[in-house]
Amino acid sequence: MTTRRFTVRRESWPLARPFAISRGVKTAAEVLVCEIVDGRAKGRGECVPYARYGETLDSVSAEIAGVAARLEAGADRAEIAALLKPGAARNVIDCALWDLDAKQADEPAWQRAGLPPPQAAITAYTISLDTPEAMGAAAAEAATRPLLKLKLGADDPVACVAAVRRSAPNARLIADPNEGWSFEQLRAIAPELVQLGLELVEQPIPAADDHQLVGWTSPLILCADESFHVAADIAALSDRYSAVNIKLDKAGGFTEAVACLRAAEAAGLKIMVGCMVATSLAMAPAALLAGSATYVDLDGPLLLKQDRGDGIVFDGSLMHPPPRTLWG
Repeated sequence: MTTRRFTVRRESWPLARPFAISRGVKTAAEVLVCEIVDGRAKGRGECVPYARYGETLDSVSAEIAGVAARLEAGADRAEIAALLKPGAARNVIDCALWDLDAKQADEPAWQRAGLPPPQAAITAYTISLDTPEAMGAAAAEAATRPLLKLKLGADDPVACVAAVRRSAPNARLIADPNEGWSFEQLRAIAPELVQLGLELVEQPIPAADDHQLVGWTSPLILCADESFHVAADIAALSDRYSAVNIKLDKAGGFTEAVACLRAAEAAGLKIMVGCMVATSLAMAPAALLAGSATYVDLDGPLLLKQDRGDGIVFDGSLMHPPPRTLWG
């Protein structure tokens, strides 16, 4: 008979400064944390409900509550995957179960998943959407960071990139318009962005419109984000994008994220490992994928006023492997 106890709670983590993307502004990371206690072992997970996918704190909490009895009765990851669709609810439970299993077996999660030992990695640091002048000023403060990610909108994206480039001449640059451009705008400005040294752009146009990318040779690396959730999506994307962004809150957990990694590698696509704005507890499972990624974008804790006390250690943009006391 199982001795499991399952709890979920909401947490709010204030940001160091307002964080703006093309869809809006946030001032705190609103997360859900699940804990599964079985005997002396406790597994934890963290998720961020995302309105772009029709999620709220209440809706995700309701999804989680709907399977709580099954979890306390001993449900495993496969059963939860059958009960819940990919998304934040499945992610937080899947990650909590991975953490619990790793602690019960006294075997690290990376090893149980067949991944290489985690190593320190350089993460992108995000410059929030603003005017070109404000983004240039923010980039000046972050000029020593080796990789900057720029949140862009439809207004003045080239001017914003140019301002950042002037302020951070040695940084590598990537960008994310969050579906904010049209295909015509992308095609028109791509050559200018390349001249400014921009390497990659995430989901430049709406996911519903990305069929327009078929047959176009982009001078930039195009990375699918909102168009890409689970491993089964890969087949329909490889003629449109040359990279995919793996996020656990989209995929529905560490289990599916590992499957996404394998599928992207098999398809010859570059890999970005990304995140929502959250604490180190949400970053930890994703960090185990970083060794296979061309681009690591796990700077969520760097955007907070304060991270968890047992969080990941960052030396500037160098992210150290997550401690097993945190997760996995």
